[in-house]
Amino acid sequence: FFHQELAERYAPLLRLPVSEVGGALESIRAQAVKRGRGNQTFRETSVATLELLLPRDAKKVTKAARTEEEHGLRSIKLILSGRTLSAERRLDEQGVKNHSKVMVLRVSDSELKQQLTEEEEERRSQEESVQRTQKGFQILSERDGSEDPDTTPFLEIADQKGNPLKIPPTEKKALILAMGFHEKGRALMKRKQHDNALCHLLQADQQFSKCGSALLSSVDNYAVLQLDIVWCYRALEALSCLEDGRSRLQRAEDCFLRCYGEQQERLLMIKGNTGREEVLFLRLYLLQSLLSYIEGSDSEARLQLSRVESLYARLRPDSEKMAQLMALGFSEREARLGLRASRGDLQEAAIHISTRRQEREELKQRERQKRRTRMEAISALMELGFSQRDAARALHHADGNVDRAYAILLDSTVLFLSLQLLYLGFERDSAEAALRLTGGDVQSATQLLLDSQGVLSPELLTPPSTSSSSSTPSSEEPSSASSSPEDSELVSEVLEDIAPHEEDYLDLTLEEESELISAMKAYLHREPAHT
Repeated sequence: FFHQELAERYAPLLRLPVSEVGGALESIRAQAVKRGRGNQTFRETSVATLELLLPRDAKKVTKAARTEEEHGLRSIKLILSGRTLSAERRLDEQGVKNHSKVMVLRVSDSELKQQLTEEEEERRSQEESVQRTQKGFQILSERDGSEDPDTTPFLEIADQKGNPLKIPPTEKKALILAMGFHEKGRALMKRKQHDNALCHLLQADQQFSKCGSALLSSVDNYAVLQLDIVWCYRALEALSCLEDGRSRLQRAEDCFLRCYGEQQERLLMIKGNTGREEVLFLRLYLLQSLLSYIEGSDSEARLQLSRVESLYARLRPDSEKMAQLMALGFSEREARLGLRASRGDLQEAAIHISTRRQEREELKQRERQKRRTRMEAISALMELGFSQRDAARALHHADGNVDRAYAILLDSTVLFLSLQLLYLGFERDSAEAALRLTGGDVQSATQLLLDSQGVLSPELLTPPSTSSSSSTPSSEEPSSASSSPEDSELVSEVLEDIAPHEEDYLDLTLEEESELISAMKAYLHREPAHT
């Protein structure tokens, strides 16, 4: 009724039919309602409604189809206040508001070609880096200790006390590859190469999936990896990975609870304190807060952020105390970790650092003694007539026990010689018994078997060796630890990315975390944008 009155009033003035003026007024009303709903949607969800103003004679479907067909999404740039908008970031984070004027530019063919070339080169570089990393750590994972330990790197997986862990060969290989990819990814994260880092971290996640659940529940490496992956999502502002990020954070939290205990009692028992590992929970809660905010749950985001701020106040470096510890000759890393372990107590921090130094030195001494003992054992086996390579491999299979290594070498020799007799047509049990009776002399064993027509009496037969052929070093096994120049170069390359300090993953300066905390506080202290 109101629109009809206005139409009748203005139609004579505009010299237009009443119906046409009424239609125009209705269009204005509908547009106002539509904009009001758009404003409300933007306030509640931060999702903006974009309107395209096209020529009157252009059909929207045809125009959109022609744009997609002729240019493609990559050939268009959206410019706001001199900055190119990113398709991966939220509009409100880039300063886009309702009624913002956005310039749409078509990217020239040369620019598009250059962009595609750069993307292809980056993709190829990432693939090559992943392949080289995998090859390098695969070489290390397959080494069995048969090379000279003084000149050939050899990885061993140990617990926090430096004791080697007993892991099935298949899981050990997967774990070394997983930890190798993780170390490479962390090195790239430090260089702010988050895109490349993410490729390596996802490879690490794939290798971890090959490890048994019992192993994953006993180490925190898997949980730390999940945090690093989501931290890369954050740095790359990859909103498309939001759901995956939420599930990864849940896996990280579950893993921490299993490894450290509900009240971190296991961690306290192993390390004597929990201060250093608290930075991991700070990052966990901070990422959970960010995801809650993005999902529209401000109350949950504020709750998590309050936990983050409490941890941050306790864990952020105290520059004055850091300076005092460094004046005593401690490194910046030692000072930071020491203060966190002692919850800020300067004297306790100094004692803790000194204790850790002593523990690391004792571990190095044990490693050096272990290497000397191993070289002495290899020399002893070589004096018995075995080659250095066979002696080293047998010791590796025997976990360093010389007597067991000697037995393995003897069994290996018997196995090799028995194969010759089997080739001549004799039975395995008789062939092995004949070799034992003749002290390994093939000719004598052959003659003995011929004299007995290939069948020895039961009293001459002894039970076969219980040694598994799968654990027996054989001269026919291919070398799993090639020492070619290319392999040596690959190994050296990947070893450069292994952090020299075992607690490097805990040594966070919290600078990035501080920036994100400030950003989160700014988001949450605005006029409520979510319900």
